[in-house]
Amino acid sequence: MRPVIPYVTAALLFGLGVYGVLRRRNAVLVLMAVELMLNAVNLILVTADTTVRAALPHSGQVFALFVIVLAAAEIGVGLAIVLQLYRLRASVTVDDVPLTEAPVAVAADRGEGAT
Repeated sequence: MRPVIPYVTAALLFGLGVYGVLRRRNAVLVLMAVELMLNAVNLILVTADTTVRAALPHSGQVFALFVIVLAAAEIGVGLAIVLQLYRLRASVTVDDVPLTEAPVAVAADRGEGAT
């Protein structure tokens, strides 16, 4: 079997996923692009398992199963974060996410300075 077609397909899927991660502003679409990249890796693992004779049989398929479990956990945590972000900000755009905490209020603002 010539593994060129699955490798090219996986490269295109991975490139499309990278493009989605870099260009999308919606957090849900970014998570979908990450899933697309993980599926491209799964395709490469299974194709390499069928074409290359390794010392361990079906090792690529086992690694692909681990990647699927990792993807399920990533979607669970990622969607929980996106839902909490939507509840707090009413928006799921990645550009609106604050990367630093808000500045701490000074003592005069909290009413502690009047003694």
